[in-house]
Amino acid sequence: MEKYEHKYGAEQIQVLEGLEAVRKRPGMYIGSTSVRGLHHMVYEIVDNCVDEALAGYCTEIKVEIEPGNIISVEDNGRGIPVEIHPKTGISTAETVYTVLHAGGKFGGDSGYKVSGGLHGVGASVVNALSNWTEVTIRRDDGLYQMSFEKGKTVKKLEKIGNAKGTGTKVRFLADDTIFESLDYEYETLEKRFREMAFLTKGLKISIEDKREETPKKAEFCFEGGLISFVEFLNKNKEKLHKTPIYIEKNGDIPVEIAIQYTSSYSENIYTFVNNINTIEGGTHLEGFKRSLTKVFNDYARSHNILKEKDNNLQGEDIREGITAVVSVKVKEPQFEGQTKTKLGNSEVTGVVQSMVNEALSTFLEENPQVAKAVLEKCISASRAREAARKARELVRKKNSLETSTLPGKLADCSSKVADECEVYIVEGDSAGGSAKQGRDRKFQAILPLWGKMLNVEKARADKIYGNDKLNPVILAVGAGIGADFDITKIRYGKVIIMADADVDGAHIRTLLLTFFFRYMRPLIENGNVYLAQPPLYKLSKKGMKDVYCYTDEDLDKAYKELEEKGIARDQLGLQRYKGLGEMNPEQLWDTTMNPETRTLVKVTMDDAIKADEIFTLLMGDEVEPRREFIQANAKYVKNLDI
Repeated sequence: MEKYEHKYGAEQIQVLEGLEAVRKRPGMYIGSTSVRGLHHMVYEIVDNCVDEALAGYCTEIKVEIEPGNIISVEDNGRGIPVEIHPKTGISTAETVYTVLHAGGKFGGDSGYKVSGGLHGVGASVVNALSNWTEVTIRRDDGLYQMSFEKGKTVKKLEKIGNAKGTGTKVRFLADDTIFESLDYEYETLEKRFREMAFLTKGLKISIEDKREETPKKAEFCFEGGLISFVEFLNKNKEKLHKTPIYIEKNGDIPVEIAIQYTSSYSENIYTFVNNINTIEGGTHLEGFKRSLTKVFNDYARSHNILKEKDNNLQGEDIREGITAVVSVKVKEPQFEGQTKTKLGNSEVTGVVQSMVNEALSTFLEENPQVAKAVLEKCISASRAREAARKARELVRKKNSLETSTLPGKLADCSSKVADECEVYIVEGDSAGGSAKQGRDRKFQAILPLWGKMLNVEKARADKIYGNDKLNPVILAVGAGIGADFDITKIRYGKVIIMADADVDGAHIRTLLLTFFFRYMRPLIENGNVYLAQPPLYKLSKKGMKDVYCYTDEDLDKAYKELEEKGIARDQLGLQRYKGLGEMNPEQLWDTTMNPETRTLVKVTMDDAIKADEIFTLLMGDEVEPRREFIQANAKYVKNLDI
């Protein structure tokens, strides 16, 4: 190998001092410099306020988005200490904002019993990644203030007056040279703060967006805590028992759990550690699941609901239709990385399991009607699981007798490298025919579907295997469904839904997305699902290249640009596409399938709670909430074909 000639001595070793490392590698500290990372900046500061609430000193947090995307966060906690820090020789407040891993969250004699901000880098990282930061502190009857620019102190902490009460106010403007955008999403922040308020019983959190002429605002305070959280999650679902089961135990590791069963077929368990959403679960989730399975099986055996000849119920049977929130407080939590998505403390498993064993067993003994209703559903789920297993084996057996295990209507691509392959799930045989003729056969596969498919929100897995609309999709993707789904076995890196731009097309997209969300969720989480964007209009004129427009705004823009070239509107032919089948293969390739010119929308799932709510609302059994949603949102509908 050829050597790269360069000096390699002490002077080539770069030492990043202070907060320079944060500015050099921001993704290491906040995950990314996208909008998600931008919001993480706000969460870091608010998490510090919540830590004060968890310690018992803060009852109110006020967040504002000021004009110019300036963030203001104020709490009525104890206020950051202002005295000189013995190790740094500067004020403690300045130390917190300029030194990494400086905070009151380390060691047994720290200022906090538990904390979400485990790494103690929140305040200093936000400071480092901001154009400017201003901190105002009320403490010891004084009003103190300090300010920074790009992490460097420009005004040391000084007393600027007297003040009653205590608390901290932080204002900052994120650095536009680091973040892709400074445009905060009010709804994203509102959702996070509602969640925080649910998890911290009695804490009041308000948010106000002052960027528009008419401010948006919301205030959250839930005395019911997790019970209120579960009731909120299940507001559009039919409940098997009116009041959620509530379990709480204080100790070295405080545990709080709320559980409610619904008539739905999906499980929704949300886990938190020190108010941090552990979206990948961890040891607390493991302990909860183990205990849930054991307690219900023990109860069913002891009350002769399960006979001696019956097999035990499996965990997935017992979790069908469950909505649960599991919240634990751990002094020194071990997370996987700074993003804190999975808990690793092994001792938490036993604590949660032991507590749920005792509390849930007692609850079931004292509430036999609830126990009976839930177990009837569990047994029904067990029978459906067994039926699904038989149906799955039947499908596999049938396919093994055929020359290919791929659906007959699938026009596959020649490449077998999943990352470079894509499958278009196309509505209708006519559009499927055009797509097959217009595609690039090397990497593009086409799977035509016809007619309305099964609404899986109202069906169990046993109804899905063998379904003539969904089975081709399962076979084409090649990774199974539900608990058997294996993301490593997918046959295509992109699964693209291509439906007509009308009401029927929107319905088919929704049905397919519901199926992917409920039975192939890793496909969405891994970023493999896309929506094709076929054009709505075509402008044409003899001697002129056709102009395709994907929105009404595109159409207006095209008209103006053509008028500037001397082509009047009345000289142009306008075609409004009502279906993919109206396009010939060349047009479909040029507008919707050519990687050089097409527009694809990636389906993402940043918020599982919101996604579950939407699918339940649109596709579930409860009619009234859906009617209210349609009435409230009808004014936003565009391009509705009557």
